Amino acid sequence: MLLSPLTPETALDELVERLVEPGWCVLPGFVPAEMARELADQARLWQNEGLLSLAAIGRGDEAQVREAIRGDLTRWLEPGMTPATDRFLALSEQLRQALNASLFLGLEELESHYALYPPGAFYKKHLDRFRDDDRRTITIVLYLNEHWLPADGGELRLYLPDGSVQDVQPELGTLVCFRSALLPHEVRVAHRERLSLTGWFLRRGEIPW
Repeated sequence: MLLSPLTPETALDELVERLVEPGWCVLPGFVPAEMARELADQARLWQNEGLLSLAAIGRGDEAQVREAIRGDLTRWLEPGMTPATDRFLALSEQLRQALNASLFLGLEELESHYALYPPGAFYKKHLDRFRDDDRRTITIVLYLNEHWLPADGGELRLYLPDGSVQDVQPELGTLVCFRSALLPHEVRVAHRERLSLTGWFLRRGEIPW
């Protein structure tokens, strides 16, 4: 199956413009429903096989599972795992190249994982950068949930620089993109299973001399 042109010019133009100001963008229907369903099916297959793990906070030797802060299950993606995830990675590569061409961000790679929130799970307010590593530059979130209702909770809440908040429903095919160091955010309590693919475009880090 060939990768379809999943980044229409108008959507990409809007994304680039809004990343400059105000620093975030929400694009409903960014990927076709068929692709989003394939990605959701793959996550649930891995879940049934016990291949999703409780997410940790921090990194390296300091990583800890703390369900009072976040309660999602994750699996990190690598090329060659499945056709569906490879299509997502190919789409992300298209997006990386487009952002570099338009914004000159020097984005070099993507790190990405599934995030499955069981009913009752959440992720408290946080930024997407580590204290000792500022390479995460752009955050992307692709939602994989059909027929999501406001009563289902699980909104992504963005805390905007002007003091207001923006809630985003995690609906099938919607892409959220924002500057990783700019916007604190949280995942509100989900009242049904909530599924997404979350990724970070990394710029070149400092060379440790």
